[in-house]
Amino acid sequence: MSQNPPLLRPDLARASVPDTRRAGQPTIGMVSLGCPKALVDSERILTRLRAEGYAISPDYQGADAVIVNTCGFLDSAKAESLDAIGEALRENGRVIVTGCLGAEPAYITGAHPKVMAVTGPQQYEAVLDAVHAAVPPAPDPFVDLLPASGVSLTPRHYSYLKISEGCNHKCRFCIIPDMRGRLVSRPAHAVLREAERLVAAGVKELLVISQDTSAYGLDLKHASDKGHRAHITDLARDLGGLGAWVRLHYVYPYPHVRDLVPLMAEGLVLPYLDIPFQHAHPDTLRRMARPAAAARTLDEIAAWRAICPEITLRSTFIVGYPGETEAEFQTLLDWMDEAQLDRVGAFRYENVKGARSNDLPDHVPERGQGRPLRPLHGKGTRDLRGEACGKGGQPAAGDRRRGGRRGRHLPHQGRRTGDRRQPLHRRGVRRAVTGRYRIGDGGRGGGI
Repeated sequence: MSQNPPLLRPDLARASVPDTRRAGQPTIGMVSLGCPKALVDSERILTRLRAEGYAISPDYQGADAVIVNTCGFLDSAKAESLDAIGEALRENGRVIVTGCLGAEPAYITGAHPKVMAVTGPQQYEAVLDAVHAAVPPAPDPFVDLLPASGVSLTPRHYSYLKISEGCNHKCRFCIIPDMRGRLVSRPAHAVLREAERLVAAGVKELLVISQDTSAYGLDLKHASDKGHRAHITDLARDLGGLGAWVRLHYVYPYPHVRDLVPLMAEGLVLPYLDIPFQHAHPDTLRRMARPAAAARTLDEIAAWRAICPEITLRSTFIVGYPGETEAEFQTLLDWMDEAQLDRVGAFRYENVKGARSNDLPDHVPERGQGRPLRPLHGKGTRDLRGEACGKGGQPAAGDRRRGGRRGRHLPHQGRRTGDRRQPLHRRGVRRAVTGRYRIGDGGRGGGI
């Protein structure tokens, strides 16, 4: 390990928080793990701390204390979080833990009893209280000013815009509702106000995120407030009028999604949908407690493309789900051949503590979980990025469908799965990425 290792881990490696520390100013570091929604939480925490006079340290040694914002959905994510906490303790020694793994404080303190405090996800006030106790604030009102757009941990040309917290679905493989609660939507006018500030600060692309983006406003009964209705279609239209690109992530395939597609055809919203279908066989979907109408989904995809031929579709699928048979998996492959999605993430099922799917019979043996991915090799993919791309990131030779134009609206900042990413040959998709399933994991797989 280096003499003075960088504090900002991969999810924050692109951060450009200026080092403007003054003598005697209390300084905090941040390690942020997990999905873009957690990254937004980190930005909010740092923005509040900056407003209270704290400086942000780019390395461990320069920080009076370190906050580790954890991910805790899978065993692999928990292990990564514990490793990050251990690293922060070794390099700094004064560590405050927050985030999804913070919902299991005994699990954290059992491995790292020297942490100063543990708080759960979205507990901003508790995090601030822990920071105040560890490093008392010492603001200088003549120097410490809140940045107009807050602290950003992404390049200035794009920003995540979180429109709601939690989820009302009961998917058996997911524990997000237990960790982050039921759906709580932000008022539409508050979302628009934040978006306006971001655009005024130079943001060119707004990445709209939540656990279930298309359910936005359901808990508010789609009420109007200050001239803005809390409904995803109205919100998308309002955001589209700000002059920035608007990209929708984690969209559940409700029927009203079709109302968003004309906005894409008009150019108000990027013609891009990130919809985690998860599977295609109705029996598998029922065991997942997901909508079990894959055939109707194909009709919806055809309808979207009829309205907006330029639309780009990204999705994720779980393979090796308990009870999945060869016939069910073949149905998924056939469905993918028919759907011709633009990018696909295939993720092996993994038991999650507290998930109802753990109680299902016929779990796929661990030694056989790699087998379901292999039939995805070698059929029908039009890979638009990575190894199969032509020069300059253009579609590889052989992508002749619609003149090779489809897929150009994929996110330019899309993440990869690191050493878990496997070369997956081409079947029914233009891009296929494999790795362990990580709920709500941004460009790597996740969502609802």
